[in-house]
Amino acid sequence: MVKERSIPMAVILYFVTCGIYYLYYLSVATTDVDIVSNNQQKRSGGTVVLLTILTCGLYGIYWWYKQGEFMEKANNESGVASSSNSVLYLLLALFGFSIINVVLLQSDLNKYANKN
Repeated sequence: MVKERSIPMAVILYFVTCGIYYLYYLSVATTDVDIVSNNQQKRSGGTVVLLTILTCGLYGIYWWYKQGEFMEKANNESGVASSSNSVLYLLLALFGFSIINVVLLQSDLNKYANKN
């Protein structure tokens, strides 16, 4: 089950913790997106965080692109009309605006949390 999270609180924690909350968010969002998209190959949030740290953030950029693909799959399966955010997530992550990605992804995930 996907938990609804407060978007303003995520933004505040992102800045107050100097980005540490971002790493936590990568972990929980991985699990949430797997649930929403019915991904059979469950991914580990801890592995995502570790790879993001070890690659100095490069894996995180790739991760955002994949999240967009998984959310597009989930939206198509559930009949939710939306556009693909994969490229948007990728570009925002490339230029250092991952906090906007957090807001966009959590907004989509909250829609699924309200359905349950």
